[in-house]
Amino acid sequence: MTLVRRITDFAGSMAGRIFVMLTIGMTIASATSLVLAERARRQDFERLRIERVAASAIDIAGRLARQPKRIGPLLAAREILGAHPAPADVAIVQPDARLTALIAQGLGPRSTPEAGQVPTSLCFGRQVFGASRRAAGVADDPVPDCWLVRLTDADGNRQALAIDLPPFVLPPSSALDPIYLLILVAASALFALIVARFAATPIRRLAEATRAVSISSDPEPLPESGPTEVRAALRAFNVMQGRIREGVRDRTQVLAAISHDLQTPLTRLRLRLEHVSDPELRDRLASDVVATQRLVREGLDLARAGESREPFSNVDLDSLISSLVEDNAEFGAPVTFTGGCGATVRVKPDALARCLGNLIDNALKYGGDADVTCARHGNMIVVAVRDHGPGIAPDAIATMFQPFQRGDNSRSRTTGGTGIGLTIARAQATTFGGTIALTNCADGGLLATVSFPAA
Repeated sequence: MTLVRRITDFAGSMAGRIFVMLTIGMTIASATSLVLAERARRQDFERLRIERVAASAIDIAGRLARQPKRIGPLLAAREILGAHPAPADVAIVQPDARLTALIAQGLGPRSTPEAGQVPTSLCFGRQVFGASRRAAGVADDPVPDCWLVRLTDADGNRQALAIDLPPFVLPPSSALDPIYLLILVAASALFALIVARFAATPIRRLAEATRAVSISSDPEPLPESGPTEVRAALRAFNVMQGRIREGVRDRTQVLAAISHDLQTPLTRLRLRLEHVSDPELRDRLASDVVATQRLVREGLDLARAGESREPFSNVDLDSLISSLVEDNAEFGAPVTFTGGCGATVRVKPDALARCLGNLIDNALKYGGDADVTCARHGNMIVVAVRDHGPGIAPDAIATMFQPFQRGDNSRSRTTGGTGIGLTIARAQATTFGGTIALTNCADGGLLATVSFPAA
């Protein structure tokens, strides 16, 4: 079933369609070329066949012109192999224009030749030819070709010659051999597969880059290489990606400006609260101002979490996790690193550290402890942070990454933060192409996993 699914997926892909079209096209083109080559081969064979007859006729006519007294009797006695006088009553039903033109070219236009093929029985030379072959101890050849040539000699006399030559047999062609055709189709398919994969590579790169944009707010730009059209598409994609990134940064700058501008009136308001005479009212108002300032700062942190100009770099993942665990353990937190994966990953180190730090803080705050592990699954790295607390209600897991959502349903600042720790952790993970998932463990506690590409 997996093989059938892979074939179906390949057939529906651009590479699969290019493969099918190229295979069919190259097979048809190759077959057409073979047919045309076979036709040209037969035409060359016929041309050589005619040239051979013309050369024999020109040779005999030339010898007659030079030595008529010697050659004439030899022809009449059939002592010249392949030529003898032709009967006067034999007609040339279908004159051969090419043969006639070749003889005229060799003997001159005054010879007014006329030539064509006639039945072999009219040549009267079959017995002589066969007997000579048997006398030489060679098996009989197939029936000779018979040609009748009429021409005018130098004295103005009309001569008729019968030219009987051994048949010029065309060798069989292997162009339409089934094995040869199978090899042709297989070679076409192999070449088409290579070309299809090569042609679809830029599309796959764009698809992967688009997917990276969907999960990362700051993906690396694509290298602009390849054919002109591909470079233009990659350049346009990088421009689009840059504009999206600049839009996110502009939003962050606006929020930062708002946060900065709010700090001054909030500070002024807090100072003026000192003049409130009622101590209880003053404390309540001061608490509200402090809460408002914290919300402004944490809102700005959330906005900045998804926008990071930190460059990618290679990081020893086990060392980074060990450092985080040791930092928490120094303050007496029950955090353990239970298993590493020995991987070197390409991420944004500070973003990964803050993401894992928030997950560890949440585990300590709501679960009381944290066990951190790292594992490789195929081409993905998974870092897991587990606690042994009460977990989260299953119907609330989907909303835990929303801003200001907390697992304990408490809005009191004394029992925890504002509820944006997981939101910031997910935003940080997206900057290096990572995703976060939450799962309740069967034996109690919550498991938070960060997954990102291994390379």
